[in-house]
Parts: sequence; C-alpha cells; structure tokens
Amino acid sequence: MITIYGIKNCNTMKKAFQALDERGVNYQFHDYKKQGIDEDTLKKWLAQAGQALILNKKGTTWKKLSSEQQEAALADEQQLIATLMAQPSMIKRPVLDTGTELLVGFDEAEYAKL
Repeated sequence: MITIYGIKNCNTMKKAFQALDERGVNYQFHDYKKQGIDEDTLKKWLAQAGQALILNKKGTTWKKLSSEQQEAALADEQQLIATLMAQPSMIKRPVLDTGTELLVGFDEAEYAKL
C-alpha cells in the first residue's frame, strides 16, 4: 500500500494528491497534524533519504528555532527525531512511501512513473 505523508492544506500536498488521483493510484494519507509521526518511521526515512532531504530548513517552523536548537538537531540524530516528532511541519512534504521507494517532495516526473 502506498502511503503519502504530510499536512492536508499544504499546496504541495494538493498537487501530489491531484497527481495520484489523475493516475488512479490507490494510496493512504497520513496527516501529521492529526496522527503525528513515530520515531521508527523517522529513523527509516533518515536512513533511506538522509537528513538533508527529510528536514525542511526553508520553512518558518525551522527558522523559528533558536540557533542552539537548530545546531543540536543537526548534530544529533536522536535530537533531530525528537524535534521532528514535536514539529512534523519541519518534514519536507510530501513523503511518499511506495513500500519499495521513498519519494520526498513533489516531482511531477517521479509521480508520473507510479
């Protein structure tokens, strides 16, 4: 089962939903705001995709952290996971888990392959 993770009202998420719907792809939506995100999932994503791809440093939530909080999160994976669990809006959106591959961010060409 394909699962798409994100926040429902995000514009990038809306593009991803539309792309999946247009292609008739069956998927399950996991809303961070309502369901949160667990440590094991974040560990798996960080191992698969890496910190640079998972962490959204351009967003306002990241920018609101103090420089000390940012440095701690970047220096220690456990601290980063705790930060992302507390503030899932700092995770790049969408994250699409196909079961065999992880697509982070919306790329029309990648979604066309599904």
